[in-house]
Amino acid sequence: MKGKTHAEMGIVTFLSVYNVLPGKFNYIGLLIVAFSSILPDVDHPKSIINKYILPFRNKTSKIMVYSSLGIGLLWYDYLYTNAPIIKAIGISFIIIAVSSHRNGLTHSLMGMILFSFIIGYLGNMYNVHYLVYYFMIGYGMHLLCDMVTNRGVPLFYPFKNKKFKLPLTYNTNSKIGCVIEDFLMIFGLLFTIYKLPIIFCK
Repeated sequence: MKGKTHAEMGIVTFLSVYNVLPGKFNYIGLLIVAFSSILPDVDHPKSIINKYILPFRNKTSKIMVYSSLGIGLLWYDYLYTNAPIIKAIGISFIIIAVSSHRNGLTHSLMGMILFSFIIGYLGNMYNVHYLVYYFMIGYGMHLLCDMVTNRGVPLFYPFKNKKFKLPLTYNTNSKIGCVIEDFLMIFGLLFTIYKLPIIFCK
């Protein structure tokens, strides 16, 4: 599934369930959901996020950049901070560096837990305790949406490499797949236009 479709589906889900979340509706939550909806694809050098990070959008560049960031953070933590959050972020960067698209940690439940821990820790540091709820909505929707495609996702990686997918799937590179994602984008846009006035009028 394309990155923009993932972001749209995350936002639609957020607008559908924000009333039951501790932080309700707010723009920070909306941004966190949109970001976490595309985060799992950071393992792909041509993803939306890597468009703004990598000097060259290829596998070698991804490995070099994220490995350098991860090792640099771990070295800094060893010398100066000894902080669990710095270690977690450094290890996450290294995991991203070695992960291939949909075959590693970023597309698994373990990856969601790891990144959620980081976001939850940062939220607690700045007294924004509900950030983790928004993050998990976006990340979880990404995994669910990728289970609708024919490639599936390795939900239980690194314990199992088996790809899980729903009974009805489509090929993202096919004409039917493009039509389905175009429909989802139109539906998402219309739902957002319908929902926002209701939120602001409350």
